[in-house]
Amino acid sequence: MSEHLDDHAARLHAALDGVVTSTPRLARWGRHLAAVLSDGGRLLTCGNGGSAAEAQHLTGELVGRFEGERRPLSAIALHAETSSATAIANDYGLDEMFARQVRAHARTGDVLLCLSTSGRSPNVLTAAKAAHELGVTTWSMTGREPNPLASLVDESIPVDAPSVSTVQEIHLVLVHALCAEIDAALGSAP
Repeated sequence: MSEHLDDHAARLHAALDGVVTSTPRLARWGRHLAAVLSDGGRLLTCGNGGSAAEAQHLTGELVGRFEGERRPLSAIALHAETSSATAIANDYGLDEMFARQVRAHARTGDVLLCLSTSGRSPNVLTAAKAAHELGVTTWSMTGREPNPLASLVDESIPVDAPSVSTVQEIHLVLVHALCAEIDAALGSAP
């Protein structure tokens, strides 16, 4: 193995070891989301750049399927509605890009999951604030704490890693684990 790959693997192992303590929280999130989605609620997700990709990956697994067959679940990646997102950013500013969509789509009892490696993205913070105003449960996956997003949401899973790429890779692990928890709570078989 190359020195770079060895170093990267070591960072991933350390970051994974750090999120193992979040396993009960992730299991609780999965059960909660399974109940919300079964009752006709929805999951909204948001993030920028690589975090947007992770957010959209999660919604794709829920609307499609993860490892087993089940009915499609209502999940919307707010950045993926490009016409709305760009119009909102143009007319109201970038900080409102997700929040206005939260106000349009979210209902009391729904869940907003914010992904942010820094935990400082103004448009993600504004979305979390809008969700709180509507009685929406807010969660985040972030990089190192402390950060404003982790402090703002109802619950957060931070990833203590020195690089953005490592945080994003661990977020993908968490996204897949969350999908598995949801499917298990719904009784879906792989």
